[in-house]
Amino acid sequence: MDSANIFRQFVIEDLIMNSGPFFSPIPQTASGLPVGMQMGGYQPPPPGGGYPPPPGGGYPPPQQPYQPSSMPNNVAALLCYAFGFITGILFLFLEPYNRDRNIRFHAFQSIFTFGGLFGIQIALSIMANIAVRLIGLLGLLFSLLSLMVALVGLGLWIFLMVKAYQGEKFSLPIIGPLAEKQA
Repeated sequence: MDSANIFRQFVIEDLIMNSGPFFSPIPQTASGLPVGMQMGGYQPPPPGGGYPPPPGGGYPPPQQPYQPSSMPNNVAALLCYAFGFITGILFLFLEPYNRDRNIRFHAFQSIFTFGGLFGIQIALSIMANIAVRLIGLLGLLFSLLSLMVALVGLGLWIFLMVKAYQGEKFSLPIIGPLAEKQA
């Protein structure tokens, strides 16, 4: 037998026996498991009912009871305008916000403003398509008018979102009083 085989046999016997120069013997129970171990690796809690508390007396109790997070009113008012009349309708149904008069005002103003602009855009688009077939130049006029309505809508959208975020209750002419009545 050569020296490599002798070394391998010595190391393998040492690993199997858990004794020798590389390992210290591990005490075993009658079942053959190491002391302190059970099947599955589960360690039972120490006698006395459980683990001791962490140093410092445990964890402090929470300062306030848990409340679901809700966004500030100015952010909710801004979001009423975010996707036009769709988010206005959404905020009329969202539970904590549909009771707030200010948010309801912004939601109704968003619905009336952008719902109206959406209807005007559809009407102008239909008229432009009809006018192009009848009188070409009149179709161009309706298309330019539709573009102007879209640009006014974009400006109003940005303006109303900024005002809502600043906490101001900016009331549009004609639409604002209607939204105030509904809120």
